[in-house]
Amino acid sequence: MPEKKANKVIAQNKKARHDYFVIETYEAGIALFGTEVKSIRCGSVNLKDSYCKVERGELFAIGIHISPYEKGNIFNRDPLRDRKLLMHKREIRKLEMTTGRDGYTLIPLSLYFSGSNVKVEVGVCKGKKLYDKREAEAEKQAGRDIEREAKSERLR
Repeated sequence: MPEKKANKVIAQNKKARHDYFVIETYEAGIALFGTEVKSIRCGSVNLKDSYCKVERGELFAIGIHISPYEKGNIFNRDPLRDRKLLMHKREIRKLEMTTGRDGYTLIPLSLYFSGSNVKVEVGVCKGKKLYDKREAEAEKQAGRDIEREAKSERLR
């Protein structure tokens, strides 16, 4: 039985987790050119302000910035071009129906290597209100305070 390799995370969209509630996540492949993959291996990717949309039964990622590969010369592509995400048709239809509802959107949450393939974790998200963000920050701070107190108690 072949061993399962760990996924190597290339980039994460931390802002998305701050601005949205992640309802559900999906794994999708991404159609890339050779110089883009080389640039990704160097780690020059930015997922901030990116989103996904369904057009004519196909899923596209918009706003993913992959910097041009230094040694790619004429083979480099536009860094902000729309990239096709590869998923089963029934999953795409399900995502299209889900995002048709009020307030739901598709956001690329992370980009990682699964073996030698580049994968995108796509989340079905619902936007947070300002008071939701404050509440989440307060919970994080309370958790940090509890950890700090517990650590100081152990050191005494």
